[in-house]
Amino acid sequence: MQICLDHITRMLTGDRLDDATVTGQGQPWHHLRYEHTAWIREQIDQMDWSPAYRNKHLAALRGVLKEAWKLGLLSTDDHQRAVALTSFTGHREPAGQHVPDTVIGALIAACDADRSPTGTITGAGLRDAAVIAVLDACGLRRAELVALQYADYDRARRMLTVIGKGDKQRRIPVNTFAARRLEAWLAHRGTHRGPLFPRLTRGGALRTTPDGRPWQMNPQAVRDILAKRTEQAATTPVRPHDLRRTFISNLLPQADAIMTARLAGHASPSTTLGYDVRPDEEARDAVERLRVPTVAPLLSETSADHRPPAAP
Repeated sequence: MQICLDHITRMLTGDRLDDATVTGQGQPWHHLRYEHTAWIREQIDQMDWSPAYRNKHLAALRGVLKEAWKLGLLSTDDHQRAVALTSFTGHREPAGQHVPDTVIGALIAACDADRSPTGTITGAGLRDAAVIAVLDACGLRRAELVALQYADYDRARRMLTVIGKGDKQRRIPVNTFAARRLEAWLAHRGTHRGPLFPRLTRGGALRTTPDGRPWQMNPQAVRDILAKRTEQAATTPVRPHDLRRTFISNLLPQADAIMTARLAGHASPSTTLGYDVRPDEEARDAVERLRVPTVAPLLSETSADHRPPAAP
């Protein structure tokens, strides 16, 4: 939300939206009244943004005004008037892409091709293959993946315990393919406590903190792993969230929206449905599977049932 408040501040000051020197921090938001917020909405409406992104800016504005009201800096009447803004409507096709199985297979093959002088797969190759397999099979966010600890994986039941947005915990089954990749990685990593996917040295050993604990990766490292492996596999660029979208898109035909939302860590199934990026070919195939009418005149014994009633 901070970037949205920064945008609104730059609208008010007349600065460029990309001017990072102007931010929303420390601004006198409690001075805004309805005439100001209505003008801000007009400016947002002129931006070439999706309806959802425009509404995100309105939500940020409403949020900061609510905090001003809670602090007693804005009266109840002024607050209610200032936030009485109509949300934007409309729809955009989901962003991102559906990643085909062939591409995911090529990414993991690139990891397997990462060999040591002795011919074995390197530690980085084993780890990256497991990371890609888990992202594909479980649809985790980057931050969720790097926060996983060894204790979060139940190897006997092939189950991950994930802490997602809003500190909400969920359990996700790991399919056979991803479990095999995890086991191969754990044979290299070991069973000691710490991050499930820690940082590695150039030699493939676990990088540790001064007190000897494995060093946790940051979310950007997950993106870097995919960038490296897509380049090696000579595929189109794949981002971590593309794998999350693909997981949800693949799961929707197999499970209901409520189950899919639960596994994805979404509070609402409507959010989950917005992640559906199945290719147009699947939509076409679904339409082609619909029944086709038989072109023929009605039989004489039934045709009378379909005639209009006679005039009285």
